[in-house]
Amino acid sequence: MSRVLVGTCTALAVAACAPAPAGPGAPGGPRVVRYTTTMQDRRAGELEVRIAGDGAREAHSRFSVRGAVELVDATLVLDAAGAPRSFRATGRDHFGEAIDERLAEAGGGLSWQSPGERGRAAAGSGWYLPLHDAGDTAALLARALLRAPRHRLALLPAGEAWIDDDTAREIAVAGAPRRLRRIAIAGLGFEPVLIWLDEDGELFAQVAAWQSTIRAGAEPAIPALVADDQAWIAARAARLAGQLAHRPPAAGLAIIHARLFDPERRTAVPDATVVIDGDRITAVGDATTPVPPGARVIDARGRSLIPGLWDMHVHLHEGEGVFDLASGVTSVRDLGNDLDELAARGARYDAGSELGPRVLRAGLIDGPSQYTAGIGLVAGTPEQAAAAVARFADTGHVQIKIYNSVPPPLVPAIVAAAHARGLRVSGHVPNGMNAAQAVEAGYDELQHVNFLFLRFLAGPGDDTRTQLRVSRVAERAADLDLAGPDVRGLLDLLVAHRTAIDPTLTVFHNMFTADPGELDPVLVPYDKRLPAQVARGARRGGLAAPGGQRARFRASYAALLRMVKLAWDRHIPIATGTDYFAGLSLPHELELYVQAGIPPADVLALATLGNARIMGQDRVAGSIAPGKRADLVLIDGDPARDITALRNTDAVVCRGVVYDPAELFAALGMQPR
Repeated sequence: MSRVLVGTCTALAVAACAPAPAGPGAPGGPRVVRYTTTMQDRRAGELEVRIAGDGAREAHSRFSVRGAVELVDATLVLDAAGAPRSFRATGRDHFGEAIDERLAEAGGGLSWQSPGERGRAAAGSGWYLPLHDAGDTAALLARALLRAPRHRLALLPAGEAWIDDDTAREIAVAGAPRRLRRIAIAGLGFEPVLIWLDEDGELFAQVAAWQSTIRAGAEPAIPALVADDQAWIAARAARLAGQLAHRPPAAGLAIIHARLFDPERRTAVPDATVVIDGDRITAVGDATTPVPPGARVIDARGRSLIPGLWDMHVHLHEGEGVFDLASGVTSVRDLGNDLDELAARGARYDAGSELGPRVLRAGLIDGPSQYTAGIGLVAGTPEQAAAAVARFADTGHVQIKIYNSVPPPLVPAIVAAAHARGLRVSGHVPNGMNAAQAVEAGYDELQHVNFLFLRFLAGPGDDTRTQLRVSRVAERAADLDLAGPDVRGLLDLLVAHRTAIDPTLTVFHNMFTADPGELDPVLVPYDKRLPAQVARGARRGGLAAPGGQRARFRASYAALLRMVKLAWDRHIPIATGTDYFAGLSLPHELELYVQAGIPPADVLALATLGNARIMGQDRVAGSIAPGKRADLVLIDGDPARDITALRNTDAVVCRGVVYDPAELFAALGMQPR
C-alpha cells in the first residue's frame, strides 16, 4: 500500500502530534534509556541506548529465544537532518554468525560494508538503514520521515520509506497518562512497521502479541498498546479485503476449458468445466457441462486447474494470509500461536474481513524451562498436561503439538488425553527422547526432518532444546548411512505406526547452504519482485560455518533430501509444511521434493489430497469434485509436469471467492511476475 493515510491527531494529545525534535535526544545532554524485550509475559532480553547531545548514540541489545542468543552492540552518529553519517554494529546473530557492519563518510559520500554486502552513495542521497541494529533504528527513521517532504525518504542501499499513518494516543503507563505517538512506516517490508514514540520522539515501544520491546518499567502497558495496534491492523486488513475479494454473482461461478488435475489418479482431465455455487463445487464435467445463466465465467484457455494447496506448518501473523492466497494456498495448519490472536484471525478470515486461507489450529504444549516456547501452554505435571489438552480441545483445535521441553514422562499422558478427545498429536522430539521413542509413545506425526537424524546423531548428554538440534545435523548428517539397518529400522517403525512426517526442508535449505551475501534460496525466483529492503535482509546467510564447513553443511542438506525420498518410497505420509515465508515457501518446498526424486504429479497430490487425508478432511477437500469445497487454483503451465509452474498463479478461489494474485502481490509491495 503506497497510500498515505490521514493522521488522527486529537485535541487530547495535540502535544504528541507536534513536529518531532530536530536533535537525537532530549535537551540537557547525554542520557540512558533502557528497554525490556518480552515474549508473551516472560523477559527475553534487554536494550540500552545511550544518547549524547551531539548526534552520537550507543545501543546494546541482548535477546534470547529457546537457547539461541543474539547480541548487538551499535554506535551511530546522526547528521543535522537526522540521517546516519556513521554506524558500526558488532556481535552475533541468532545462528551464531558474526555481525560486523559499518557505515562511514568517505570522499564526500557514504560507504558501507558487512559480510554480505558492500556499497557507496553520494552524501544526502538517502537514509542508510542498518542491516543489523540494536532495536531503536526504526524510531530514528520515523523522526526523519516526520520532517521529510511528504513524509517520504529514499533509503540506502535501496528502496523508499514513507509514513502510512500517524496516530496520537494517551496511554496509561504506571498509573499515569502518557502522550504517545504511533507511526506506521511503510516500505521496509511487506507490511507497515508500527512503532510507538514518546514525547521526545524517542522509541517507547514496538509490540506484538507474542514479542515486544518497551521502555523498562512500562511493561504493564503492553496489552493496551497491542490492542491499539491490532485495531489498526484489523482496519487496514478489512480495507484490503473489501478491495481485493471478488465475490461471484448469485448465479455462481464457472471455470471452462481447464486442464483439471486429479490428485487421486495423478492425471489431467482436458477441457474440463467446473461449476461453483457459493462455497461448494456443484458440477465437474467436460465442455458440454451447462453453465448457469448469469454466472461469472473464467475461461482457463488450457491452463491447469488444481485443488487449493495446503501448507501444513505455519505460524500465522499479520498480512501472511494475503501471501498464502496469492500463492494458491487455500488451507493451512497453524502449529503454534497465541491462542486468542489466532482464533480471532481465523474468524476474520472466515468472515471475509481479513484475507486468508482456511485455518486448522494445533495447540502447542511445552514444558517449563529456560528454553520454553513463547507461545502455547506450559505443562510440567500430569494435571497441567490434561488441562492444556482439554483447553485446546474445548476451543476448536484439531491437533496437539508437543515441544522441546516437555518432560518425556508426560508424553504418553498428553497423547492419551489428546486421542481421547479426537485430536492428532505431533511435534518436535522432547529433550531426553528420540524419534523412535516418540513414535512408540503415540505420535501421529513428526515435525522437521532433522529429528529423524538426531535419532542417531544426538547422545545422552546432548540438549536438543538448544541450537544443537540443528547444528549437529548440519555437521554430521552427511556421515549417516541412509542405506544401513539403523535408518531402515526407524523407517520400518514409522510404517508400522502409520506415522507421518512434516519435513520442512525449506527451513534447512537456507540455514545449511547459504553464505552471507547469498539470497535465501526460497526468494531467488522472486528476486526482482521483492521490496528492496526485504531482498537485502534475505541475504544474511544461514548457520555460521567457520573453518570452511559450508561444503559439509551442504552435503548434510543433500542427506535430508535423500531421507525424505526414502520415506516416500516406503509410503510414509508426508505433510507438505514450510515453517517459513508465508505462501512463497510452499512452491520451494515442493520443488525440493522433486529434487529429492519424487515425481511432480505425486508431489502435487501430496500438497492437495494427501494433506486433506492426513487431516481427515478428504471427503470435503483436497480434490475437485461435486460437493467439495470451492478451493481451486488456476495455473499458467502444467505443475504436474513442471512443479515450478506453481508460482504462475493466475486466479485463486477460496471459499468460493475469486482472487487475482497480481492484485494481492501488488498490495504487498511486490512487482508483477
